[in-house]
This record gives sequence, C-alpha cells and structure tokens, in this order.
Amino acid sequence: MAKGKIITIAQQKGGAGKTTLVIQLATAFLAAGKKVATIDIDPQASLTQWFTMRSQNLRNKNLLLHSPVTGWRMQTEVDRLARENDIVIIDSPPHTETDAKISIRAADLVLIPVQPSPVDIWATKPTLEIAMKEKVPVKLVLNRVAKRSKLAKAMHDKLSEYGAEIAKTQLGNRIKFAEGLNRGLGVIEMGKSSLAYQEVAELAAEIARDLDVNIRIAA
Repeated sequence: MAKGKIITIAQQKGGAGKTTLVIQLATAFLAAGKKVATIDIDPQASLTQWFTMRSQNLRNKNLLLHSPVTGWRMQTEVDRLARENDIVIIDSPPHTETDAKISIRAADLVLIPVQPSPVDIWATKPTLEIAMKEKVPVKLVLNRVAKRSKLAKAMHDKLSEYGAEIAKTQLGNRIKFAEGLNRGLGVIEMGKSSLAYQEVAELAAEIARDLDVNIRIAA
C-alpha cells in the first residue's frame, strides 16, 4: 500500500499561524477528495480544540481524522496515519524541541509560516536549518500579509537570502480565517466567493504539485 504524504508545519516562533495553516490545508485537501489526517504535537493544543469544535458541529459529516500525540508514541502514530491516509499534516510545537525535530525528520515537505515582521524572519532561521540538516524539502509561506505591503516585499527579499524556496501564494490577513476557526471549519468549506478561499485553493494546489499529488479544487 502506498504511503501518504506527510507535511509538517514548523516555526520556532509562536503565533506565526501554524495551526491556521494546518487547518486550511487539511480542509482544502479534504474538499479535493483526499483522505486526510492531522496530528497535534503542540502543547498548546489549539488544533485539537478546533477539531473538537468541528466534531461537535459536523458530527458524522466530519471526515477529517485527528490525533493529539507526543513523545515516544509520535513516530508510530505518524507511520500508522501515513499508511491509512493520502495526506498527514503535523502541527509541531514552537521552539526546536525534540518532538519538532522528529516531526521535521518524518516529513516529505516542511512548511514554515512567516508573518511580515523582522522578529518572524529572525525566528525562521533555526527551523530552516533543522530542515536543511535533515535534508527535507522546505518552503516558506508568507502569512497575514497586507495587500501591497512594502514590508512584505522587503521580507520576501530578506528570506530569499536564506536559500529556501518561498511559496508563490501568500495568505492575507483575512477575517474569514478567524470566522472559520470559530465554527470548526476551513475557509474552503465556507463558500467560494472570498479572497481567503482563492488564496487557500491556490496554496493547496501549489503544495500538491510539490508533493506530486493530484487534486482539483473548484475555483
């Protein structure tokens, strides 16, 4: 049986949007007909709280699988879910802790969300260095970017100096993301008319190409 693709969302700095990125990509791949599982190894457990709300709201319509796990059980759980699903997305803890390093090592692709601030840029380098040391493909995702932001352009130029690929698709600072979190949903499940929907659909398609996974999300 073919092994599913594993995506780890990692960033040393807290509050960079890791959990939001996990949720948006997971629900986008789910909407594209893939079997998707998420793993929460962040002690803050925001992803698990979102999943609990989702399960209460959707009940038997919730097709997403979720596992909160840390420590010695993590690698076994990652391997199990990868055998049973097309996509596994890991929400890793902040800081370069052991669990974060294991989740990076297990990944087919590491995504690092970066907000448009110097502090976020500085915090990106340790995570990037771990991924490069483990020889895992890594991509930076610019998150909460204001339209036509000069800071975002300067940030893009600075991150380019780190030698990592930067996703062509950026996520804006959209109220739709927060609205979805409060309902246990991703924006891809909330109608096609928003800019947030378009951004997530484009990002998911870009990530799918990186992983050689065929998906189709209605534009």
